[in-house]
Amino acid sequence: MRIKLIFYLLTLPFILKAQSESIGITLEECQQRARDNYPLIKQFELIESSKKYDVENLSKKYLPQIVLNTQASLQSEVIALPIHIQGVEFPEKSKDQYKIALDITQSIWDGGTTKSEKLISIANSNIKKQKIEVELFQIKDRVNQLYFGILSINKQLGILDIYNETLKTNREFVEALCKNGVALSSDIDIIAVELINNEQKKIELQSLKAIYQKILSGFINQKLTEQTIYNIPETNVDLSSSLIRPEISLFNQERLLLDAQTSSINAKNMPNLSLFAQGGYGRPGLNIMSNDFDFWAIGGIRVSWNFGNLYTRKREKRIIRINKSIIDTDEETFRFNNNNQQIKYVEEITKNKLLIDKDDEIIKLRNKVRLASENRYKNGVYNINDLVRDINIENQAIQTKAIHEIDYILSIYNYKNVKGE
Repeated sequence: MRIKLIFYLLTLPFILKAQSESIGITLEECQQRARDNYPLIKQFELIESSKKYDVENLSKKYLPQIVLNTQASLQSEVIALPIHIQGVEFPEKSKDQYKIALDITQSIWDGGTTKSEKLISIANSNIKKQKIEVELFQIKDRVNQLYFGILSINKQLGILDIYNETLKTNREFVEALCKNGVALSSDIDIIAVELINNEQKKIELQSLKAIYQKILSGFINQKLTEQTIYNIPETNVDLSSSLIRPEISLFNQERLLLDAQTSSINAKNMPNLSLFAQGGYGRPGLNIMSNDFDFWAIGGIRVSWNFGNLYTRKREKRIIRINKSIIDTDEETFRFNNNNQQIKYVEEITKNKLLIDKDDEIIKLRNKVRLASENRYKNGVYNINDLVRDINIENQAIQTKAIHEIDYILSIYNYKNVKGE
């Protein structure tokens, strides 16, 4: 008992390593990891940070705006009273003047300009992020093709192994017949050639699988080995589901941007209301008749209304309406093409399902033909070339079904991908 325990403890690391190397993986896991690993995903955080700073900066417009002004000037002429009173002398104004002033403005209402600018900033950020979503969505299709390519190769490799065993069984039978002088030694060579051809096919498939695995490993940032188990995805599909592609959200975000731009146009044509205060020191002060340096202060409320924007208001709104029409046309075109793709993949799903049913019938019949050929060869009424041909045809039928099975699942996931599921 103690020896068994020691042996188990010694071999445990190797068992765990083998188990870790044969961990299964699903299509959904590959899709998610490929998305998380794609470099463009990093831009989400950058765009969100940029939007946050833009909105915060726009909010600062409601804080008091403080401006410090200084001025020194020399005038060619100054104010002088055109009157003369006997015995009274008016001080002569200095032609050099100096001023330092602090201006404070507090916006009360800007006509909605700041609010619309915030909406524009948010809409632009959402569009950038949605464009990334559109590009990331394309990654799913690439991952699907690689994943199903590996599944198809695995199926074909498994069938080649079965085919290999069938050839070996027949070779052993032929060798026995040769020993009894019933068959020719060249018959063994013919089967040996088929075994070598089979090995060549396996080498080609294994090489192609290695390429697919390396590319898929790069997408998901995870090492994939020969021991990795690729789980076959579920085949359930809802043909009545609605379209949820990220492109639809992108069209909606672009419309929201145009709505925000419309608000900005309206805001530019509204009056602005603000409080202001100014304090300073200089010569002259508020009393322009004084020639002394003095402090001064002034404050009040200001209403400004720029009517110049009214000249372009109609044209700007017309441009926005045109851009909305362009977006509507783009969405309509996208939905039209997408609907055609849906029709294509629905037909492929139906076709592949029917082909699989027919494959079962063909394999059943080919198996009967192959068994009959083996019996004929045993009875000496069939040559080895005909037997090998029938074995090959049965194997080809099995491989064709395997390809149709993978194509069937792939067509389902192509349909899901087109719908945005």
